[in-house]
Amino acid sequence: MGIIDFVKKWTLPCSMVFGAIVYTLFTTISPLVPIGEAVGPYVVKILPIVIFLMLYVTFCKIQIDDLRPRAWHFWLQGIRVALSAIMVLAISLVDSPETKIILEGVFICVICPTAAAPVITEKLGGSIASLTIYTIIANCVTSIIIPLFFPMVEKSADISFLFAFMMILKRVITVLLLPLCLALLTRRFLPKFAEKIKKQKNLAFYMWGFNLSIMMGLTLHNIVAATVSGLSLILLLVLPLGVTLLLFSIGKGVGRCYGESVSAGQALGQKNTMVGIWLTVTFLNPTAAVAPCAYVIWQNMVNAWQLWYKDKYGKLKW
Repeated sequence: MGIIDFVKKWTLPCSMVFGAIVYTLFTTISPLVPIGEAVGPYVVKILPIVIFLMLYVTFCKIQIDDLRPRAWHFWLQGIRVALSAIMVLAISLVDSPETKIILEGVFICVICPTAAAPVITEKLGGSIASLTIYTIIANCVTSIIIPLFFPMVEKSADISFLFAFMMILKRVITVLLLPLCLALLTRRFLPKFAEKIKKQKNLAFYMWGFNLSIMMGLTLHNIVAATVSGLSLILLLVLPLGVTLLLFSIGKGVGRCYGESVSAGQALGQKNTMVGIWLTVTFLNPTAAVAPCAYVIWQNMVNAWQLWYKDKYGKLKW
């Protein structure tokens, strides 16, 4: 197998390794450090732009008749809210500051809304349209539960319902609804151009890989900056693996009842960790942001394994 074939087969792990290497080079080699400090913030600002384009390419393949809610959409929202409430209760019962930080990290991994999951879902053979509607519903629910739960987790968290709602609404409109509407208009008025986009099977997937490299650098930055004991840091890195496997498994279990295990697994398991990191740093203990950073790694390792399994055996069993 050549290098190019290897990268194509293992795009997600390669993207993470590449991002980690670039971040390490530009933060440890003296002549490169000033360049990294100057360019880094601008690179991070590219993330939403690439996500917009990535979703536009993906949404050009959607049939508008498929954009309807399913029963499992609401089951998964109920499960996410229930798990979040359990974590809030657990946090309220602990006195140790470091234990609270660890639980806050797990909490943010659970409550975090769905990411740009349609891209991976398409590669795995799931429904793009179903995931799109779920993502809209998930973000609306998030705008309601964040102002309810955050003050219970961190007493000093000053977040109103209106602020949370407008914050999530802005992200939904700019990153999700705009590319969806633009894609549907393209299909309606520029069908030939839409067909050309549809023929580029892996374009959106490679865009996701590019974004993942940037996310990996951001992840390492937050991990390196963490100020907790070694054991707490290990728990903040390892516990998200358990959360990842739990959420993917629950999602797939519920989705299997409706014939959409792939879509439901991605819906509950793949998180918008950028939002999670921002929420944690802004309203909770910033150190807890290590957990959603670690979730970036684990969810993409799970997706990499699923892609490998589907490529090898033709379909997913888990």
